[in-house]
Amino acid sequence: MRLTSPDRVVFKGAGCTKRDVADYYRAVADRLLAEIAGRPLSLLRCPDGAGGDCFFQKHHADSLGTHVHAIELEQKSGPAQYLYIDDVEGLLQLVQMNTLEFHPWGSRIAAPERPDRLVFDLDPGRGVGWPDIVGAARAMRRALKRTGLESFVRLSGGKGLHVVVPIAPGPSWDEVRGFCEAMARKMAEADPERYVATMAKAKRGGKVFIDWLRNARGQTSVASWSLRARKGAPVAVPIRWRELGSVERPDAFHLVRAKQRAARLRGDPWEGFDSMRQKLPAGD
Repeated sequence: MRLTSPDRVVFKGAGCTKRDVADYYRAVADRLLAEIAGRPLSLLRCPDGAGGDCFFQKHHADSLGTHVHAIELEQKSGPAQYLYIDDVEGLLQLVQMNTLEFHPWGSRIAAPERPDRLVFDLDPGRGVGWPDIVGAARAMRRALKRTGLESFVRLSGGKGLHVVVPIAPGPSWDEVRGFCEAMARKMAEADPERYVATMAKAKRGGKVFIDWLRNARGQTSVASWSLRARKGAPVAVPIRWRELGSVERPDAFHLVRAKQRAARLRGDPWEGFDSMRQKLPAGD
């Protein structure tokens, strides 16, 4: 694939070029595609680099490339062509079109109305430190275990952590959303000094916001191994639960370090994630 403007700097502070971005995505393609292939995607495209004007795109356009595919899905205004990819060629065509971030749906194109994962985004309010976020993730893990669900953890590459739960396709979006809301509100009610389950920023100071809203139809969360369009070229990185105590911040892995981690990893930090078919507990 021909890459235009390969020497254009995309992350100014880090000095990363468009070629560096393409090389990174080529290096982690297998791991990233395991997260996003065959799922409707929302892209964050940054034609002027990470520090310029960026925009989200979820609808298909022929200009994106021949390996970028369309699927017709219903939205409030009627049917629309959403986009997805299923191979490295599609991934690199999107990079050529200045895509920095990849945000997949929680369901696959084969069954778009049947989500197969839950995502809790733990977002720190003003004054909340990293140890508090780590504590929130561990508390969420324990709460999920009490319902019979195993979970996995991801550094968001931004300010917080994601706790991700694989489930067997079957429940509707409304059922999944209801379960996630109930989980978040139970945690907030049990420890209101630490956690909050509402988006209102006025109520989030000094607390961790347990964002359950990613679990609605059409909503997305950043993929593991996706770059973030932020200072320093950070990456959303999946880690093992036992690694959480040794990580110092949610944006600990930048492009170079994430690429090195992917190359050195023995096995998958989320081993068993894709084969785990957990049932959503009833009555929550």
